[in-house]
Parts: sequence; C-alpha cells; structure tokens
Amino acid sequence: MTTPNLGTVNRRIVLAARPHGEPNESHFRLEESRVPTPGAGEVLLANRYLSLDPYMRGRMSAAKSYAEPVAIGDTMVGATVADVVASNNSDFLPGDTVVGFGGWQDFAISDGKGLRKLDPAVAPVTTALGVLGMPGMTAYTGLLTIGAPKPGETVVVAAAAGPVGSLVGQIAKRQGARAVGIAGGPEKCAYLRDTLGFDAALDHRADDFADVLAAACPDGIDVYFENVGGAVFDAVLPLLNPFARIPVCGLVSGYSATDLPPGPDRIPLLMRAVLSKRLTLRGFIVWDFADQEAAFLRDVGGWLKEGAIVHREDIVDGLENAPTAFAGLLKGRNFGKLLVRIS
Repeated sequence: MTTPNLGTVNRRIVLAARPHGEPNESHFRLEESRVPTPGAGEVLLANRYLSLDPYMRGRMSAAKSYAEPVAIGDTMVGATVADVVASNNSDFLPGDTVVGFGGWQDFAISDGKGLRKLDPAVAPVTTALGVLGMPGMTAYTGLLTIGAPKPGETVVVAAAAGPVGSLVGQIAKRQGARAVGIAGGPEKCAYLRDTLGFDAALDHRADDFADVLAAACPDGIDVYFENVGGAVFDAVLPLLNPFARIPVCGLVSGYSATDLPPGPDRIPLLMRAVLSKRLTLRGFIVWDFADQEAAFLRDVGGWLKEGAIVHREDIVDGLENAPTAFAGLLKGRNFGKLLVRIS
C-alpha cells in the first residue's frame, strides 16, 4: 500500500473542558498532529462533511448516560462523510465515499466497522448525515414504532424545522394524520406550512403559545414527538388524548441546565396524566431500532427520489468553525440539518 501525498497535518478539535451550563469555544481546542497511517485491516479517511447534533452536548458531560463521555483531550465524536484515501481493507478501496464516525478532524482511521459506502448517483452524499442518516432514521423509527399515527389523528412535533422534526411531520402526513409543528420564529413556521405542508405551524416564543396550540389542536393530541421538553411540554400535556403516544427523542431545552426548573414539582401532574389517560411515554435511542435501518433506507430513500420528501441543510465552512456552530445549534440558530464542510 502506498499512502498518497495528502500533506502531513491532521487538524482535530478536542474536548478541552467539561462545560457547566452552555458550551462555548473555550470548551474546545484545535490541535494539529501528523496524518495517521492505517494498519492491518484499516483504512485512512479524509473527512469531507461533519454532522453536528444535539446529542453531542451529552457526550461532553461526565454524567452516566447511554454512551461513554468524550474524555478530556480526546477528539470530539461525530458522524462524517469521508473519502477513503488509503486502504488495507479489501472491503474498501481508495476513492470510495463512506459514512461513518470520523469525528471532528480532517483525517481518521477506521477498521471498517460501521462504515457504509455511498453512491453519489443515488443521492447527494450529505443526505447520509441528515434525511438518509441518523436524524432521518430517528424520525422514521420513533414515529412509526412508538407514535404509530393513524389516519385522522393529530401529531404534534417540537423542533419541527430541524432534521428530525421536519421528517416526522412529513411522515405523519403520509400516514393520513394532521401534522402540527412547533418551531422558533416566523421564518421557520412559514417553511413548515408553505414548503413541508404541515397543517399548522406555531412559534413557541409567542406569549400566547399555549392558547394557540390548544386552538390548533381542537380534537386534542394523539402523538407528541418530543425533542425539546420544558415549556413546550407544559403546553402539550393538558391536550394529550387518552392513549396518546409520546416518543421522547430529545430534551434540548434542558441539556445545558445547571439547576432543576423553577416552580412547583410537576411530576405528580405528569404521572396522574400517564395513569388516568393511559399514556405511552417512551424514551428511545435510534439504534434501539437498528434492525429497521434497511426499511428506513428503502422507504425514505424512495420518497426522497420521488420528490415526496423535502429536506434542508445548513452548511458551515471550516472545521475551525465547528465549536461556534455547535453552540448555536443548542440555541436553535441553525435552519435545517447542520453540517460542517471540512474540505
């Protein structure tokens, strides 16, 4: 094997400190090292696009969770689209484009596990990090497996202009349900109504949000796809119908919280509703449904090819800008699937 002339420097962004509250640029550090050399059975990847996702905030914390935290000084984790530039693995050849977990860096070494080849003729490679990637599969599996919407039911989704929520609403419509999206700001709400075809789109920043939500759901809420938590869930809870289903995908409003929310303890109110309305409240991680990946790629890939599914990307140029972009993601500053174009 001959390694091509790629230069000698690999830039990587490492976790410099664990944030207490909202993360900012000071919690990351840009380092440089030599481009690694693949060993037996390994491939060298040149990362082209990096996916930024809310789950990364949890990986910055040392708190026990479903995945190990990033160690101080280690490269931040993240899914990437990359080109194979050198290979000691017969399953991958130089020139192949793959999706995997290369992290926040220019180059990465992989043993091939978890890599999936991409065909740019089938769909733009960036879709493997969005509508045909982890966010899309999260929407597909969470809504159809846990939410199970029926024709005529009302499906409400928070963070509806994001890569997960936007697909949740579109799949709900395909199932014959009403789709009510919640987003931040008039531009995002207009996108939900006019481009994605949601039946209603509501701005959670409005002072009368709870009243507007009730008016948009005159027959109550049958499925609530939870991405946010906090005040949005407070407005949703009284509107849930008996036997409503609540897939809990994320709680981004509280990811950087340093204290419990103010006010009275609302757990008894929630548990009374769970009991009296026989609610299904289920948290999930997308890979709980790994056996559905082939069906997801078939169905959503087909809808995308037909033009029946719309998606939007928000691309930031430069690996060095990933920390600022990530901090903005947690505040809802992105519009669509947030990606960093590394090269």
